[in-house]
Amino acid sequence: MSYEDGWAAICLDKPKRVPRTEYSAENHWKLVQSVTGQDVDENSPLDVQKRSSELFCSPECWNYDFFWSILINRSELDAKRTRMGHATYASGGVDYDTRVECPFADVDEVLAFDPFEWYGTPDIESNTKRFNEHYYSIRQSKPDGVAMTGTYITLISGLLEIFGWDLLLEALGEDAKAFGEVANRYAKWIGYYMEALAKSDAPVVMIHDDIVWTSGPFVHPDWYRKYVFANYKWMFAPLVDSGKKIAYTSDGTYTVFVDDIAATGVHGFVMEPTTDMKYIADKYGKTHFFVGNADTRILLSNDKNAIRSEVEQCMAIGKKHPGFFMAVGNHIPPNTPVEAALYYNEVYEKLSRR
Repeated sequence: MSYEDGWAAICLDKPKRVPRTEYSAENHWKLVQSVTGQDVDENSPLDVQKRSSELFCSPECWNYDFFWSILINRSELDAKRTRMGHATYASGGVDYDTRVECPFADVDEVLAFDPFEWYGTPDIESNTKRFNEHYYSIRQSKPDGVAMTGTYITLISGLLEIFGWDLLLEALGEDAKAFGEVANRYAKWIGYYMEALAKSDAPVVMIHDDIVWTSGPFVHPDWYRKYVFANYKWMFAPLVDSGKKIAYTSDGTYTVFVDDIAATGVHGFVMEPTTDMKYIADKYGKTHFFVGNADTRILLSNDKNAIRSEVEQCMAIGKKHPGFFMAVGNHIPPNTPVEAALYYNEVYEKLSRR
C-alpha cells in the first residue's frame, strides 16, 4: 500500500518496495491523459484537472507514496516584495509572467529592512489552524500517500522573494555582516510560523529553502554557517521537540552543506540531481530518509538506454537503504516526451521490488 510504504520509509522501516514521489508530472497533461485515460489539458476546468491529477498519483497509476506540499509561500510577503517575472514552464505557458519590479531603491533600504514592520507579527494560533486545514485537505484529496504541510520561504528563499537576486547579492557584497542581521530579523519573523507548524497535526513537515545555485554556494560557507544554519537550529527546535518528521528541500548543489543541514535536526533530504546522493546515502542512509535523484535532462533526451541507466544508478545508491524514495529530482516538466516518462516509470516499477 502506498501510504504504508511511504510512512515506513520515512520512519526507516524498510518497505518491500522502493516508494516514490514526483514533481510536476501530475500536471503534465499529455502524460496524465496517457496514463489515466482522462480527457484533460491546460484548458480544462480546475475540477477536472484536480480529479485527473489525483487519479494519476493514485496506486492505480503512478502511485505516489508521499505528496510534496507547502502552505507558506511568497504570498505571505505581498505587502513588500520584488517581482522577478516567470518564464514559461507549465503546459500552455499559463505561468508566463512579465511583471518585473522592486520596491527597494538601494542597498541601504535592504539593510534597514525589518519584516515585522511590513508584515506584522505572525499569529501562532491562526497559522496553526491554516496548517491544519492545508494538511487535512491534502490528506482528504490524496489519501493513498503521506500528506504534509510546510514552508517555502524558510530563510534564503524568503530573502530572495523580498529583495530579488540583484539587490540580495549587492547587499551581501557591500556588507555581509549587516545583511546577516537582516537574515537574523527575518529568521525571527519566520520562526513564528515554525512554532505554529510545530503545533499542527501534520506528522511530516516540509521545509523548503533554496540556499545554493547549481554551482554551489553563492556566498562564503562561513556566512551560511553563521546566519543560515545557526538560525535553522533554533527555528527547527520546536518541530523536533514536537516529534515531527522534518523533510528538507533545496534546489541546486548543497553537497557541501549536507552535514550542516543534518546537524539542524532534519530527518530527510530532498535534492536535485547535482547534489551528491551517494554522499547522503553513505553517511546518513541508516539515520535519515532521502528522496531523489534522477535527472530530468535524461528523460528529455528520450534515450531509453540512458533512462534505464539513470534509474539503475539511483537504485544502486538508494535501494539498500530503508528510507530511500525514488524521484526525478528536478521535476518532470510538460515538455518531457510522454514515451520517455512512461518508460522511466516502467523501469522504476521493475526495479522497485526489494
